[in-house]
Amino acid sequence: MLLAFLAAALAVPLDCLRASAQQGGAQQPPADQKKPPQYSISVESPLVNVDAVVTDQDGNILTGLRKDNFRIYEDGELQQISNFAPTDAPITVVMLMEFSKLGYEIFAYTAKYWSEDFLNHLKKDDWVAVKTFDMKTHLEMDFTQDKMEARQAISRLYFPGFSEANLFDALIETMDQLKDVKGKKSILILSSGLDTFSHHTLSQALAEVKQSDVTIFSVGVSQQLVEYMDSRQMLGAVARMDFLQGQNQLTAFARMTGGYAWFPQFEGQLPGIFATVAAFLRNQYTLGFIPTNQANDGKFHKIKVEIVDDSGQPYFFTNAKGKKRKIVVYAREGYTAPKGSVGD
Repeated sequence: MLLAFLAAALAVPLDCLRASAQQGGAQQPPADQKKPPQYSISVESPLVNVDAVVTDQDGNILTGLRKDNFRIYEDGELQQISNFAPTDAPITVVMLMEFSKLGYEIFAYTAKYWSEDFLNHLKKDDWVAVKTFDMKTHLEMDFTQDKMEARQAISRLYFPGFSEANLFDALIETMDQLKDVKGKKSILILSSGLDTFSHHTLSQALAEVKQSDVTIFSVGVSQQLVEYMDSRQMLGAVARMDFLQGQNQLTAFARMTGGYAWFPQFEGQLPGIFATVAAFLRNQYTLGFIPTNQANDGKFHKIKVEIVDDSGQPYFFTNAKGKKRKIVVYAREGYTAPKGSVGD
């Protein structure tokens, strides 16, 4: 797999997360050296791409939909879909894990052991990188297709170093590193959602999420401890509000990008959660449209994706029991238009 970008009028392969962190550039899964080089030149285009997953109200993913079943609206105005394709490319995912002393180190070790379960749901062609964060981010494993290598990197996590969790900084850095990676890309956050020391604010993090084309999935690691402490009246009102705020932040990051957030109470829920993450990524529809509004105003424009039947009416799915179920669409909430013209 080789993805490229324009540099000095020639397309050259992108480096991986490690090179990106050192040079401030974008990263890419390593190219397959057995294949001949493939080059492409990218040019600025007004095309807006949206990845969408369609489920019924029970969470069952719907496949086999056609272009005519989709409607895309930008700021309430119907857009013409120019590109349409079910997406079946390999997954590119960064596991971003909180590994600090917060929560009596329970959050760190929960994220560590749960992340290993996620690897069981990846296929041989999928790419995965492992990053952790406390006061700073740490690249534990650059992009690899070797799941055993990723598992070994996770197993080397022994003792958290600091009692801080800079979630906002870590998320912004990771999204920035993924900017020029083409195709399906995602971040799986395993965290309490708490942020204690970031240089960036929540507002800045949300602004960056709005501009990103990365799908974010969040799995909260604090629910078990919170319920344990709450049942023994060990959790004060302020701490309860902090944990609730953390969950709200994880939910917002996921919702804005077309992902989902889970807050499991039991480890038995994990296989189903991680299977859903993988299924979401493998069953996305890729939609493209050229906005009718060509203002290039640098503003955020809302996107809404709807599903209709052959007659143009709202689509209902009939399950095996003959019951009609409503449709739920997971897609990013909008995009930030470029500012100025190409000539500017």
